[in-house]
Amino acid sequence: MAGQGLSTEDVAGIREALAAGRKPKVVFTASAGQIAGQVGQVVALTDPEVSEEFVVVRFGRDELPFPPSDVAVAPRGVSRRTPEPKPAEELAEPEFVLGTPPAPGGAEPGSAVEAAKPARRAVKAGKPKVPAGLTVTLAYVEGEWTVAAQQGAKVLAKPYVVRPAEALRMVALVDVPGVHEAVEQILAAERAEAERQAEKLRAELAEVEARLAELREAG
Repeated sequence: MAGQGLSTEDVAGIREALAAGRKPKVVFTASAGQIAGQVGQVVALTDPEVSEEFVVVRFGRDELPFPPSDVAVAPRGVSRRTPEPKPAEELAEPEFVLGTPPAPGGAEPGSAVEAAKPARRAVKAGKPKVPAGLTVTLAYVEGEWTVAAQQGAKVLAKPYVVRPAEALRMVALVDVPGVHEAVEQILAAERAEAERQAEKLRAELAEVEARLAELREAG
């Protein structure tokens, strides 16, 4: 059964042992939570004036600070049990990891982290997935403005036709002189073509009206 914590004499004895190069064994008390009864080694004593958690204990692969109430001098003959690490596949998702001591009776190991205080928990966070780049393309081909969108290798929107007014509003957002000059050239060419077609239609309409007038006179 775990003791009730380190006394002043216990701390003094541990300090002397550390000075002599030894690492005294301690057992976690009930105040340490579910890791009570587990055994560790004191590797250092920090300044108790700075923090009440000045007893640095090696537990598994970690060295963590504890208050003297969380540990007691281990009885003679107690061996230190080293927590077995979790298999790599069990750490696929972010979780608190500290070490996994073997459960009594050969049962499946449980996490010792549940018993550790929040200030001593080590977080193993997974790297966030970065989304693929997004590309939006505005194009002018054969007299039509089109817009397409693609994210990485995935096509979000195949090229579809947009009205010239909408395309020009998009182009206006691009503050690049060369782009604006190219658009002005396209607009000038479209205006010239529209005027040519209008003139052709006016000439054809004049011919039709003249033909209609002849037919009326003949009647």
